[in-house]
Amino acid sequence: MTQASAAQQDPSEFFAVPTTMLLPDMSGSFGVYIRQEKGFVLYAHEGEQFTPRHRLQLRAHGVEHIYVHRAQHPLYREHRELYLGRILSDETIPLPERARLFYATSTEIVQEVFERKLPRSLKRATFDRILALVTEGISFLTLENSLKTVASLVAHDYHTYSHSLHVFVYSQAILQSYGFDEESLVQFGLGAMLHDIGKTFVNPDILAKPGALSLDERIEVNRHPVFGVGACTLMPLSQDAINCILFHHEKLDGTGYPCGLSSGEIPLPVRAITIADIYDALTSNRPYAPAMNAFQVLRLMMNEMREQIDLDIFKRFVMILSGANVV
Repeated sequence: MTQASAAQQDPSEFFAVPTTMLLPDMSGSFGVYIRQEKGFVLYAHEGEQFTPRHRLQLRAHGVEHIYVHRAQHPLYREHRELYLGRILSDETIPLPERARLFYATSTEIVQEVFERKLPRSLKRATFDRILALVTEGISFLTLENSLKTVASLVAHDYHTYSHSLHVFVYSQAILQSYGFDEESLVQFGLGAMLHDIGKTFVNPDILAKPGALSLDERIEVNRHPVFGVGACTLMPLSQDAINCILFHHEKLDGTGYPCGLSSGEIPLPVRAITIADIYDALTSNRPYAPAMNAFQVLRLMMNEMREQIDLDIFKRFVMILSGANVV
């Protein structure tokens, strides 16, 4: 790799990237810079191949971050998603670094999907990004201490996109403990990640309303599971995944929506996602209610929702959170 003289450039024109992104035998379609006192130095041209020596050399000099020009962010994003699986499985990279990369990448992908004006149905390219994220995320979440590490990064300001990621993480922790096969876990994961996709079709002013909703507003919000299934109609989702999207607000006592299902009519994966959904929502700052701490939420769920949620799954979830030192 070659270095050019430092250039006086506006630091805001660059963004930092962990050196862990420079895996051996990897080449990027973007320029890589290192920061010095006088500016940014070009360290790798577009298309240059990285080697183990380059990463070791950077670390030997205490360089923990390289920089990419903001104009090339789309190229870097594609690169990051392409190599995400390799990075998450690289045991030479400390688990906290991999967790931060997983959380940041996942949040950005889901945010792009949820904050973009969607057509009536998801595009296949968008679905494929979510599928790759779910598949790689499931593999990462099987690693010891991965839940503990990822949970420490969870932000408690409610956004539909971050909430969907958190529900995916928490529900996977539950469902992986049941010994489901990988194909089933992927479908459950897709259902969790997309469970609130229907909210992209709800008036955002209603979702951000700080006070109580009117009857008409509540009716519109309660339609989001149906909107979500409609958006995913053309995607290769199993019935399990569709159930997770459509039924995640159903309750065992029959008071949920949109179908008023009860008890045995609600599949186990849906029950797990419902518990993860409630837990993350209540531990987050929402427009109409401040966040509660984990102990308060679990107590409320146990005492006030015991007729509505699966208590066996709930108790398993508490044990998982406790084992990961989340509570």
